Amino acid sequence: MTVRNDVSDWWRTRIIDMEPGRIHLRGKPVQDLIGNTGFAEMIWLLVMGEEISGPRAALFEAALVSAVDHGPQAPSIGAARMAATCGIGLQSVMATGLNMLGDVHGGAGEQAITLYRQCEAAGPDGLPPTLNAWRADHGRFIPGFGHRFHKPVDPRAPRLLALVDAAAEAGAVSGAYAGIGRAIESHLAKERGKPVPMNIDGATAVIYAELGCPAPLARGFFGLSRSVGILAHGWEQMEQGGRNKGPTPPEYRWTYDGD
Repeated sequence: MTVRNDVSDWWRTRIIDMEPGRIHLRGKPVQDLIGNTGFAEMIWLLVMGEEISGPRAALFEAALVSAVDHGPQAPSIGAARMAATCGIGLQSVMATGLNMLGDVHGGAGEQAITLYRQCEAAGPDGLPPTLNAWRADHGRFIPGFGHRFHKPVDPRAPRLLALVDAAAEAGAVSGAYAGIGRAIESHLAKERGKPVPMNIDGATAVIYAELGCPAPLARGFFGLSRSVGILAHGWEQMEQGGRNKGPTPPEYRWTYDGD
């Protein structure tokens, strides 16, 4: 007799097993996780399929905390606040903000991990040609360094790097990617004749690389982190009220370039 699994096999997952009265997440009963597993640890378990603890878990949580919000001038937050004045629900407000995240706003962490790993493969002497090759393929900006607003330094980056250093001293991570990030920072400063400090994207990319994350997950984890700020701002705007707010007050008009 042939057993047909065409329906049950339509979706295949190692994440969850469930039947009435039983929920197992990555093989662990949900009731054992509730109250015993932190949210950051839960994210790691579901996404990566393994447990994380100690200094490694603290590093992961620090990266998530660091990127929760960057104010209404950030496109994701500004879009969410505008959406909140248009009569849609809170979940749609959040989706509007998250949908603003892309290669430019939200994608630099993924790009930075890719660059770090290219630099790692090239070795210390290969740093300059690796950066030149990156620019030839992607343009003049090096992802994870410099900031249009935070000058001379992004206050989040030094703290994150200090936590990586502490975790490396404890043997929880290698510290190799922190070294690569600092080498890029030093090279850019010499090249431009002024500091080009690592920013939040570069620093969180160091953490995710140290933890062994595939590069695309840096973008996904950034979206998870930023969704907290999107929720906070969306709810705040709903409480403040306002109707159909655009990006600028109505007395300010746009520039018309037509005839």
